[in-house]
Amino acid sequence: MKKIVLTFGLLSGALSALMMFGTVPFLDRIGYDRAAVVGYTAIVISFLFVYFGVRSYRDNVAGGTLTFGKAFGVGILITLISCVCYVVAWEIVYFKMMPDFVDRYTAYGVEHLKATGGTPAAIEALKAEMESFRKLYDNPLTNAAITFTEPFPIGLLITIISAAVLRKKS
Repeated sequence: MKKIVLTFGLLSGALSALMMFGTVPFLDRIGYDRAAVVGYTAIVISFLFVYFGVRSYRDNVAGGTLTFGKAFGVGILITLISCVCYVVAWEIVYFKMMPDFVDRYTAYGVEHLKATGGTPAAIEALKAEMESFRKLYDNPLTNAAITFTEPFPIGLLITIISAAVLRKKS
């Protein structure tokens, strides 16, 4: 089980990390809204390895039979490994490649508010919110915890679906 979980978890995490590293240089060009769509699409695609990992476990280790609980266990371990890879990639991006991320995202948000008729009070509120966001994100542990919550719900959902679809009684 360990080999399957590590293999598929690392493949999933590598794919999501590579997509993140591939998207970051184009953030200003494609915009933060499109980057979010690309990012979450990449996360969903990377979590397809959960399905393949659970199926591999069922077929190669469990002798073709698998309970929902065991399938869920294998899938959630793959998800956790993938999420850790995603967090490590974001920590590298945030602290090494884009230390000005909050400033750039704030500028984007302010421009978006101005373009959509945002009031000066709304713009100031956004700036204050982003400043508190910066304080959270500048702490690596808080940053990691917040970042972990981005892919994990998707991985959990795909794990549940995979476990339900791939369970097989003898």
